[in-house]
Amino acid sequence: MADCRRVVAVYGHEAGDGQALRDFAGPDVLVVPGGRELIRALAGLKRSGEEACVVPMTLGRDPELVADTARTLRALPAGQTSGTLLAQPFGTARHLIAWLRAAALRAPKTSALLVTAPTGGLYDDAELHRIARLVHGYGSHRLVEVALTGGDPDLAEGIRRCGLLGASRVTLLPAAFQLPEAPGAPGVEVTSAGPTVSRAALARVLAERVAEAGLRWSRGRDDGIATGLTAADDHGHAHTHPPGEGHDHGHSHPHTHDHPHGHGTGHLTRSTV
Repeated sequence: MADCRRVVAVYGHEAGDGQALRDFAGPDVLVVPGGRELIRALAGLKRSGEEACVVPMTLGRDPELVADTARTLRALPAGQTSGTLLAQPFGTARHLIAWLRAAALRAPKTSALLVTAPTGGLYDDAELHRIARLVHGYGSHRLVEVALTGGDPDLAEGIRRCGLLGASRVTLLPAAFQLPEAPGAPGVEVTSAGPTVSRAALARVLAERVAEAGLRWSRGRDDGIATGLTAADDHGHAHTHPPGEGHDHGHSHPHTHDHPHGHGTGHLTRSTV
């Protein structure tokens, strides 16, 4: 790869404390949370003469991470961010649906599926329910439920609900970089489908994001920050008021629909990556 920038992977709630992501990304990738830790990491690279490409490590449920990262970069002195690029986010909701569908194929047809992730707030958690519904609709498993680490329902409650609905086996589908610890449940066998994204797929997608960022910079001197600032514009409370109250959108924004293709982990079509 022609671009020699150091990869800085910025994580949010989808990575928990970041340790699982660090283990997967390897020593060549700086894995840090946003805010002060990101600032320190960039300052350290600047002192050592390295340029950086910052990748927001969302799987598709955390557009605020992208916008917050862009705001952090924009607020830094130009001398500190010169040569720093902001890549497109690691994944989108469409990618996450495809990854979860691939994981579901590894689960027995008789198993209930429990989509799990750390809680990220009302809107991000609602997005997880939407994604799980699409996994259910495009799949063949009778039962697909959602559980949130640190949220409601939590993992134990999610497994209990599956048992009450008749499941004797539950397969966990992590929608996050960290794997949950499955609690035991009477009469229910609990297994995990494994990581959302394999180590090889994570390395490949990171390389693609960095290469794309480098290409945008070489062609038009676009560092990606302006685009990143708008990542969360249609997310959360901006769209909670009913028609006739507050400002009128007039339906000028485009409506998009998820039509995910069930490619496995590490095999996403070029049009969706």
